[in-house]
This record gives sequence, structure tokens and C-alpha cells, in this order.
Amino acid sequence: MKRIKSLLVFLLVVGLAGLGGYRIWQAYDQQNAVKAKDAAKKGGARVVSVRVTEARKGAIQQELLLAGALKPKELVEVNAKVTGRVEKLNFQTGDRVKLGDLIALLDDEELAQQVNRASASLKVASAAAAQREAELANSRADLARYEALFREGLVPKRDLEAHQTAARVVESQLELARAQQAQATAELNELKIRRQQTRIVAPMSGWVARRHVDVGALVNPATPILTLVNLSIMVTVASVPEREVGALRVGMPAEVHLDAFGDQRFNGHVARISPVLDAATRSALVEIEIPNPEGRLKAEMFARVKLNTASTRQTVLIPREALVYRGQQPGVYIVREGADTTPEFRAIDTGTMQGDLVEALTNIQPGTRIVATGASMLTEGDRIRVIGEGKGQGGGKQKKAAAE
Repeated sequence: MKRIKSLLVFLLVVGLAGLGGYRIWQAYDQQNAVKAKDAAKKGGARVVSVRVTEARKGAIQQELLLAGALKPKELVEVNAKVTGRVEKLNFQTGDRVKLGDLIALLDDEELAQQVNRASASLKVASAAAAQREAELANSRADLARYEALFREGLVPKRDLEAHQTAARVVESQLELARAQQAQATAELNELKIRRQQTRIVAPMSGWVARRHVDVGALVNPATPILTLVNLSIMVTVASVPEREVGALRVGMPAEVHLDAFGDQRFNGHVARISPVLDAATRSALVEIEIPNPEGRLKAEMFARVKLNTASTRQTVLIPREALVYRGQQPGVYIVREGADTTPEFRAIDTGTMQGDLVEALTNIQPGTRIVATGASMLTEGDRIRVIGEGKGQGGGKQKKAAAE
């Protein structure tokens, strides 16, 4: 009991000490806040040196931004053409496959026996046809002799007609034997083809995207064995609004960016434009092809595509360095005329970014003075010292964009 009481007293002392420390820290923090507020009232706010420019009206190239997932231009599911059990599989997921490579081998023992039986049937039919050919030759020889005897009046016409009929019967039997021979040949060839189909070969060159079965599995023509993809050319398909479709042309260059490769740019082109718009969305499907000779691009990567439509529009432009963010909200610092040198943050909506210029869509007019260089260093309550006026800071770049 004495130990428990001692422990409780110790914990109580520690708790009181912690509470006292927290009260002292809180009072110190409030004192510092009051001092900072008093200093701001006395003109002690931080002063940041900046350059000032003006938002200007200028021309910017219209660009169409699309987004979509990359797809391989060619994708094939390799299926068996006959039913059978998988005896051998030569490729795994990610393997390179060439056209004509043996992908899988099915058990063909039953088909082999059927081929042997059909071969024997063909030999029987061929022998029967050969026999009928010999009989026909013999019958024709007899008929020739009776015809000679009939012309000399040595045999009656009835005997000649009997031999003629016998010859026609043998001819019919020969035709039947030859038809049976052709039928047996066709059956044998069909079985050989079916046996050959137990050897499943690659219908194209590419990569194994997925292996669907393992050795020992029973497959049929509806069962996919492998999925092959050709990654030499990647494709992304996006919907383009009706008002933009008229500016697109097949072969138009496209600039492609992928999240997986950061700022690296890939070149593509417009390959196909759907001639029919979707009635619900009033948009057309546009297919962009991106060459991928090194195989770096993978299917289902997210792609952002930029298409330059070769047209321009007049808009309000600001330097990129003047653009700042409060959370997710873009904006600029407005510089008022007069003695007050505390800038005001103004939220704006941005549009196209082109080089060092940004399109300001809302809440700013041409001629508005804004902070350019140094805008990213400003915080709420800071004062500014203007060390450069902005006719050339951003103005020259905007004039260049307008000339373009």
C-alpha cells in the first residue's frame, strides 16, 4: 500500500508540473503574437523587393488538350482451333514472340490414330479404283473385238449390246471408285490439318501481355491461351467536341506527355477521325498514334495529348512567374496606385500556358499592375519595394506571342 501511495503522489506531482509548463508556454506564445501584431501596426511588416508588370492583351495559339489511356495498336487473343489438352507452353507473360513461333502444343495422340485410319481407307479406295480401271480396260478390249465380229456378221447384235452395257457398268464403277478415293483423300487432308492445328503458332510479332492457361489445361476454340500485343505503335482515343473537330486533320502532329515519364515529351500524330459524332455528347472519336520503337511506353499508361490547331485568339496574358497559389486556387498579387505598398491577392482562372505566359480567363483586365518577379515569396501582410517596372518584364514576351 505504501508503494502504491508513493506512486500516486509521484504521478500527481508530474501531472501538475506538466500543466504548469503548458500554461507558461501558452502565455509566452500569446505574448509573442501580441508583439508581432504591435510591430505590424507600427510598420514593422516584412518588406520584399519585387518587380511589377502589367497584364496585357495579346494573341495566344489555341491548343486542344486531350487525355486518355494508351492502347497497343494491335492486340490479339491466341485461341486453339481444336479441342485438346495443353501438352507444352513455350512463353510466359512479358516474353517477346516472333511471327510463326510455336506458342503451345496440344495432345494429338487421338488425331494421329485418326490420320492412320484415314490413310488406310485411302489406300483401300485407291486399290478399288485401280481394280475398276483394269476391269474397264478389259471390258473395252472385249467390246472392241465384238464390234469387229459384228461388222463381219459373225455375232448377233444382241451380244454386241450386252458387251456395250457391261463396259458402261464398269465405267460407272470406276467413277464411283474414283469418287471414293477423292473422299478418302479429303478426309485424310482434313485430319492432317486438324492435327497440324494442335501446334499453335504466333499470328504476329509482339509481346505476351497475359498467359491464360497452364500445361495440362483442356482448351477448345473458345478458350484463349495467350494475349499478344504489338507495342511498336501505341494508340490513344479521345473524344473531341463538335466545335473543335473542324480544326483537326489526319496527320496533324501531337505532343504527348505521360505521368510515368515526367516532363519528357513524345511525338505522335492524328491517325484517324471518326466521320460520325456521338449523338448524346456531340463529340467525335479521334485516334492518336505514338511511335514506340524502344518499347518504353506500356498499355494503359495515362497520356495527355496537346494538339496545336494553328489558330490564335485574343486574351489577357500574364507572366508565368506572376502566378501564385493559395491551396489549389491560382491568383496574382495586385499593386494599387498610391502610397499603399501592400499587394492584394486576387483569385483568377487560368487557361492555356504557352512558354512564359499564362492565359488569365477571369477577374483581371489588361493594364492591371501585378507583381511579377518575387510574387512567390510574398505572404499575407507583406509590404513590397518596387525595384523594376514591368513594361519589359513580360510585356516583351507577350508582344512576341502576339506576333506569333
